[in-house]
Amino acid sequence: MGKQEKRSKKKGSKLPDLRVVILAGGSGTRFWPLSRRKNPKQYLTIVGGKKLVEQTVDRVKGLVPVENLYTVAVSWQRRKLEKILPALPRKNLLTEPQARNTAPSVLLATATIYLDNPEAVIAILPADHYIQEVQLFRQKLQAAAAAAYKFKKIIMFGIPPTSPATGYGYLHCPDVSFKTLCGEKFYTVSGFKEKPDLPTALDFIQSGEYYWNSGIFLWRADVFEESLRKYTPELFSAWIKILEALKKGNRQTLARIFRELPAQSIDYALIEKVRGSLMARGDFGWSDLGSWSSLYELHRQDENCNVANGSIVSLDSKNCLVLNPGQLTALIGVENLIIVNSKDALLVCQREADQRVKELVERLDKEQPEYI
Repeated sequence: MGKQEKRSKKKGSKLPDLRVVILAGGSGTRFWPLSRRKNPKQYLTIVGGKKLVEQTVDRVKGLVPVENLYTVAVSWQRRKLEKILPALPRKNLLTEPQARNTAPSVLLATATIYLDNPEAVIAILPADHYIQEVQLFRQKLQAAAAAAYKFKKIIMFGIPPTSPATGYGYLHCPDVSFKTLCGEKFYTVSGFKEKPDLPTALDFIQSGEYYWNSGIFLWRADVFEESLRKYTPELFSAWIKILEALKKGNRQTLARIFRELPAQSIDYALIEKVRGSLMARGDFGWSDLGSWSSLYELHRQDENCNVANGSIVSLDSKNCLVLNPGQLTALIGVENLIIVNSKDALLVCQREADQRVKELVERLDKEQPEYI
């Protein structure tokens, strides 16, 4: 069957040609000292019993055939993925010439799929998230794929906020305009708000109109192209060049294009500029595992609200996260601490300061790079 015949068959089908792209190239700096440059967070087993990237693949098993599943990572991470995910076709392990944040990654993946089928629906999934209610997630992902195909809109999942978090971007979705498909409501996104200060986040929560941006997106490949053309001419120019480089199999040209692209997230580079995108509620027990505190919230706490991997003895201590497997940790009169012991480094910090771990890693990179 030729490529055009394949596309026609997909177009006449009730179900869209769904492709899943897993962004597996992140650095996971906020999970130092366990997450390191050569073994970042998505390749760790920190919750759920498997490596995070494996869990991401498991969530979509059966929804798409293995030939419709892709990863994007830099070359040395590709070698790790080959071992962790041996069932994936090698041609679907897409290799970035260099790490340049998620916008270049997404351009590369979407262009690759566009050349095979411009009407394919692409689900962009980070490799390092955790989802508790997998079956509900699968149902909602299928509904979102159908909506992306039918409505020709960018679809995203907004997480109903459980706290006035200041570490997330927010989607503004007043409950006044929505479409319904497959039993799921898709609300019009009226705006994006960057990471707010605490009083602003409290206002967002009280209004009931704001959701955390999950970083999970779906779009048709041709809709993505049109969005680039309409909202980001500079990225559209790069898109055309990437398509030509992929057609010719020219890795040198592709590497040059990547070097010229700004290192931006796809959220900032495109998604926040698009008008008329749709959002479904991501009420499936989502966590981006963006900090040690998020891991604390996922684990069962003891009578003193401590969470531990390893033995602990606690006197008048509470609300601590202790990861010190194989050793005893004794706590006396401390509260709200994060204690993480790896083979060569020990992290001790206040839970409310855990977002500064990234700042710490940046300092280590300058002063003691052997520890990152």
